[in-house]
Amino acid sequence: MTSLYEEVTQVPDGVPTRRVTITVNGQKRTVDVEPRLLLAHLIRQGLKLTGTHTGCDTTNCGACTVLFDGRPIKSCTMLAVQADGHKVETVEGMGTASELHPIQEGFKEEHGLQCGFCTPGMMLAAKALLEKNPNPTEDEVRWALSGNLCRCTGYQNIVKAVLWAADKMRDQQA
Repeated sequence: MTSLYEEVTQVPDGVPTRRVTITVNGQKRTVDVEPRLLLAHLIRQGLKLTGTHTGCDTTNCGACTVLFDGRPIKSCTMLAVQADGHKVETVEGMGTASELHPIQEGFKEEHGLQCGFCTPGMMLAAKALLEKNPNPTEDEVRWALSGNLCRCTGYQNIVKAVLWAADKMRDQQA
């Protein structure tokens, strides 16, 4: 079996790999990875899910945020082997082009993005918040997003987008 990592980066002969099984966006994926491969790189290059961005490789920007067993984590400093047996959700798992997730709709309706680089991580951090707290205050939204940096919007519309999504999600459940 050719390793997914070998297909992407041409691992030299003799470099050990480890087989991992990760459920990504609801689909179980079994791949062979080099033990030092970062989860963000497996997601982007190996699985071709390019919504997960890498900006700083130090957990400062949050562009690489994914949900790991429902909790937001920075995938740029987590090894892919650490995800073995776990569930990972990327922005591609949130909605579709024809049926957006309420958070995606909120970002559209409230103009919560400009360049879009931080948007996937922001959306996933917001999703984790709204799953725990369906009626957050503005301060709670700001705290939940505090690990994600945006250099374009000034956050006001991002916060409005999350609050918009919270309202819509509550309405859908009522």
